[in-house]
Amino acid sequence: MNHLPVVAITMGDASGIGPEIIVKALARPEIGSWANALVVGDAGRLREAAKITGVAVQVEAIADPDDARYVPDRINCLDVPVIPAGHPFGVVSPISGDGAFLFVKKAVELVLSGKAQAICTAPLNKEALHAAGHMYPGHTEMLAHLTNTPEVSMMLTTPNLRVVHVTTHLGLIDAIKKIEPALVERTIARTHATLVDAGIDNPRIGVCAINPHAGENGLFGNGEEETKILPAVRATQARGWRVEGPLPADTLFYRAGRGDFDVVIAMYHDQGHAPIKVLGIADGVNITIGLPVIRTSVDHGTAFDIAGKGIACEDSLIEAVRQAAELSRKK
Repeated sequence: MNHLPVVAITMGDASGIGPEIIVKALARPEIGSWANALVVGDAGRLREAAKITGVAVQVEAIADPDDARYVPDRINCLDVPVIPAGHPFGVVSPISGDGAFLFVKKAVELVLSGKAQAICTAPLNKEALHAAGHMYPGHTEMLAHLTNTPEVSMMLTTPNLRVVHVTTHLGLIDAIKKIEPALVERTIARTHATLVDAGIDNPRIGVCAINPHAGENGLFGNGEEETKILPAVRATQARGWRVEGPLPADTLFYRAGRGDFDVVIAMYHDQGHAPIKVLGIADGVNITIGLPVIRTSVDHGTAFDIAGKGIACEDSLIEAVRQAAELSRKK
């Protein structure tokens, strides 16, 4: 047995591209130099995906991680056999939604028991998840519930930019209502701790404003920068941290892209997601910070429009596995 970390890769929504990108990624030799990749999913579905993509790998269904053999051209699948043979691709299905939940639940159990060191998730479909009765806004909230974690944050990364969100899956009006100084301060604190753990001493943190031009001294908005964000910035600066803001988001992302900041704190979903995806969705990785387990993910969805066609790109998953393995080693 080698000493590489075991990364539990959840299969995601079986009707999406998750099975295809997994078999394509695990056929790449570099994965085996970073981690012992253990898929948590349906072995039969992975075999279907291997046929669709033309990838020459052997999918082995196992009942316990101790039965895994990490050798080339073999995919170890901790089998959760819930997907019927011939189940359709590209459609919203409660069967796939239930499977996506069960795969994540099992992966959490593995990490908490010490049989895996990190979780890497393929995409799920929120509508399918809800159709199966699992009423979570997404992976992040599901993982928080399954690990009894009261609050977590989403970090998106590309090679040149990191973004952490104060709010995520909320409508814009609801997001602005939810933002308040204590939440912003806790988000900055989680971000600071994560980057220090990753080896960045005293990281440079830029904090976005909510309104255009950071409100321009009350000209735009209702004083949200002064009441909701500035107290948190001052409180974290008082800890000796290099925190700057609230700053206009448009110029802050430009400055972060050229290297002025190690991370940007975004106030709401699209404020943070849009710059990351413009820079390159294939290179993006989603990391949940604040959990008692390491979790990374692809930064894209289930892509129902191309699912089952064998053309989905595996690059984001490869990078997500690499980062999961790297975080495991540092931890």
